[in-house]
Amino acid sequence: MKRREFIMTAGLAALAGGAPRVARAEAGGPQQLIQLRTFSFANEEKLKIFADYAAKTMIPAMNRAGVKPVGAFRVLKADNPKSEADELIVRVLLQFPDAASMLGLARQLAADATFAAEQKAVFDTPMKDPVYLRIETQLLLGFPQCPAIEVPTTAAERVVQLRIYESHNCERAARKIEMFNEGGEIALFRRLGMHPVCFGSSIAGTKMPNLHYMLGFESPAALDAGWKKFRADPDWAKLKDDPRFKDTVSNITNLIMRPLPGSQI
Repeated sequence: MKRREFIMTAGLAALAGGAPRVARAEAGGPQQLIQLRTFSFANEEKLKIFADYAAKTMIPAMNRAGVKPVGAFRVLKADNPKSEADELIVRVLLQFPDAASMLGLARQLAADATFAAEQKAVFDTPMKDPVYLRIETQLLLGFPQCPAIEVPTTAAERVVQLRIYESHNCERAARKIEMFNEGGEIALFRRLGMHPVCFGSSIAGTKMPNLHYMLGFESPAALDAGWKKFRADPDWAKLKDDPRFKDTVSNITNLIMRPLPGSQI
């Protein structure tokens, strides 16, 4: 697809509340549908109940249903001293090859006898005392240059960085996606050892138009070192000053997340 056609298609699709057609990815695979589910909790005790359930019951059941890898993360204030992010949040990352498999997940889990027997700690709770308060879901379409979830490291001290780029209109949002793909920003991350977990443009969710991406690092020190190299790289200096990509991001959310026990990312 030519660059101008991509920008027009992406912009019109976003205005219509949809997304560009799922296509064969240049990086060697079909672009996945990615869900980022956000669970909120009333207190730390409830969050720990859910974390135990995620490790022992939810993630294994999703794997049996063909959903893998599954990531589960939380934000700690110590890692994000400048952020007002809520610590009583768990984010779960899933991917699906198509809409049918995504919509069929609940039916598969309901038919899983092991899951039904083990999930009572979360679902057999009274209405006035739930384990989690609410779930919000962001639905993303994987980028051509990072079409599926990747597992860059399993180091014990690993961290995942979530960045959300909001744009002031759909055309600028599509241009920022171009910057990551054809512009070479994802390739630059890879060259500098800043390994992707996922990149996706929002199809449905909050604060649209936006894109979400995650990078994985072996430790917080590796994260800091990676960004130091990135900011000093001449290719980044050239790319960020390209007038085609001016004013593509109106707001950035930046969060450092820690994997929960059992997280496969």
